[in-house]
Amino acid sequence: MEGQKEHSAIEEDERFMDRALALAKRGFGRVNPNPLVGAVITLDGQIVGEGWHAAFGDPHAEREALSHCGGRSLVGSTIYVTLEPCCHQGKTPPCTEAIIAAGISRVVVGCLDPNPLVSGKGIARLKDAGIDVLVGVREAECRLLNRAFFRYTTSKKPFVILKYAMTIDGKVATVSGKSRWITSEAARRRVHEDRLRYAAVMVGLGTALSDDPALTCRLDAAEYGRDDPVGCALRAARTAGAGDPVRIVCDTRLRLPLDSTLVRMATEVDVLIATCDDDPRRHEPYLERGCSVVVLPERDGHVDFSALVAVLGARGIDSVVVEGGPQLAWAAVQSGSVDLLQAYIAPRLFGGKGGPSPVAGDGVDDPIEALRLSSPRITRLGDDLLLECEVV
Repeated sequence: MEGQKEHSAIEEDERFMDRALALAKRGFGRVNPNPLVGAVITLDGQIVGEGWHAAFGDPHAEREALSHCGGRSLVGSTIYVTLEPCCHQGKTPPCTEAIIAAGISRVVVGCLDPNPLVSGKGIARLKDAGIDVLVGVREAECRLLNRAFFRYTTSKKPFVILKYAMTIDGKVATVSGKSRWITSEAARRRVHEDRLRYAAVMVGLGTALSDDPALTCRLDAAEYGRDDPVGCALRAARTAGAGDPVRIVCDTRLRLPLDSTLVRMATEVDVLIATCDDDPRRHEPYLERGCSVVVLPERDGHVDFSALVAVLGARGIDSVVVEGGPQLAWAAVQSGSVDLLQAYIAPRLFGGKGGPSPVAGDGVDDPIEALRLSSPRITRLGDDLLLECEVV
């Protein structure tokens, strides 16, 4: 009987933490470089308050949840929060003090905050106040949700995702260079969801010239359910005039056409051009059109990728998706900056020995020199597969 009660309590904790995780995702596109956090307050097994961190500088999830409890007594209640409550004064007051003042009896935490100002200290403060604290419920899911925040907080460098789509025979285009579309609509929707989720998207000049992309998040909130986290996040972002990533172009010789879609949209959505051309007169036309230009060292005939990553981190960009093309992919790999590989694989076969592969460059001489990756997480998207591997 005791075992059944314990199992039931574990299931209840996991169920409410799952709800907190879903709420946290409503902050997609607006909280960077802060973490995504959701909170749920329960009393006698019923939800009495919910909240999430909605935007950078806004109240934290715990305080939002407390504000929706209608002023009732919370003695004997439990708060479920996906990330350790903060215990320091930042843009908002410490959440630990709000929890203590509210009389909450139990705190269930998904994972610890790696921020040195918080890590373990928030838990210690709650325990010192006599509150029962449980850490590690749905920990893997909570850590996965905020892997960009963890990377940026501990290194001040963005979480770098190398993304590409390829056929089942490893081609990113036909022998004539055509690539639209390799993957299904479901896979392309996931790409746009990541443009909402992460702070920036990056391409090389070759992709900018051949595709003339907008690199914006082109999702329709009407396609998502009323309570769907992505739909909720998208609606909130659009209301606030946000939701599109910073667009970054690696353009070594500054040849991006002034009439390109990226430049023409620069006053609407941020564009950053990374170049090795240090002539300010050549920068002027781009600056006049709303672009930002950053001059970086040259490495192997291209913009130094490591230097670019450092600049992005200094600008508060906590995450970037590298979308194309093969030369830029190799530069990212060679620099040692890649944290996650996303390979979209479509059940198509292009063939042809001249068809380009996802990653170009010189490659490695020996298999032992290969970039080591974790076992992939596999997601089915329509007829396609998404393989996500952490860099070991």
